[in-house]
Amino acid sequence: MRILVTGATGFLGRNLCPYLAEQGYRVRALVRPISDWKFLAAHGVEIAFGDIQDPVSVRAAVEGCDAVIHAAGYFRFWGPRARYWGVNVEGTRNVAEAALAAGVRRFVHISTVAVVGRPRPGAVIDETYPCRPVDDYQRTKWEGERLVQEAVGRGLPAVILRPGAFYGPWGRYAFNRLFFEDFLRGLRLQVHGGRRYTFPIFVPDLCRVIEAALHRGRVGEVYNVADRSRTHGEIYEIIARLAGVPAWRINVPAAPMRALAWAWTKLADLTGREPYYPLTLATYVFYDWVVSSEKARRELGFEPTPFEEGARRTLEWYWAQGILRPPRRTTSNLL
Repeated sequence: MRILVTGATGFLGRNLCPYLAEQGYRVRALVRPISDWKFLAAHGVEIAFGDIQDPVSVRAAVEGCDAVIHAAGYFRFWGPRARYWGVNVEGTRNVAEAALAAGVRRFVHISTVAVVGRPRPGAVIDETYPCRPVDDYQRTKWEGERLVQEAVGRGLPAVILRPGAFYGPWGRYAFNRLFFEDFLRGLRLQVHGGRRYTFPIFVPDLCRVIEAALHRGRVGEVYNVADRSRTHGEIYEIIARLAGVPAWRINVPAAPMRALAWAWTKLADLTGREPYYPLTLATYVFYDWVVSSEKARRELGFEPTPFEEGARRTLEWYWAQGILRPPRRTTSNLL
């Protein structure tokens, strides 16, 4: 099976393309010439230069492929609306239309659990949970889902996956930054006493679910893909123990953090530089994201890696890359 992967040089793609190649698939990656794509060639991945916002290059990349994994997306906590729309909506439209015209046998679209918006207190988010997106990233990913479902109605054999918050090797943003890098570099802030729940997904686990969706996913269906939701405090405790550092954190009231994020975001609107703590981040850290992935477990065989194991492998990547300093007694800390 020849598979086209979009987003091949991103966090997910850096894990996904080597995984698929190791499983024996013929992988083609749609990449921009200016991106860091040379590692793909080392894994035997065929390179197709182009951009998902350019329908001509997308059609050329899809030609001759049996399946498409649309993993490209623009994800930031702050950014110009046109950028979100161009990549997450128009880019998705281009890829779905090209796949439909080429008659591919399977299309796997990578969306996000975040399309639901802000979770209601006490709610469990499954695939039937109503979607009410509240920021540009959520809105454009939801619109991308709508376009894929519309293409399903015209014959596109698509499956939609909604992952949780990515963590693992090759990530330097969002969950990885907040729970690994910031914390281990001494930025030990938390809100609500660390009691809020978040929804991690170890990216290598997501790669395996994507492969399962190629063969076992039901056309037109949506699948949440996230590990058991855990409190921020629980995650910090595990990472601190693995890294051999104290687990203490400073609890900051939510109101001043919101005020700081608001001011920082207003300044960013003037400077054009992303704030370290944008206002939209509040949706992800001030609410409980309790996610059910039972459907993916049942139909796609999803079995998440225990968080402690995933965190250990993530830390080992950070240490190997020289990004974070390993503990003095690594072996004893990991036992």
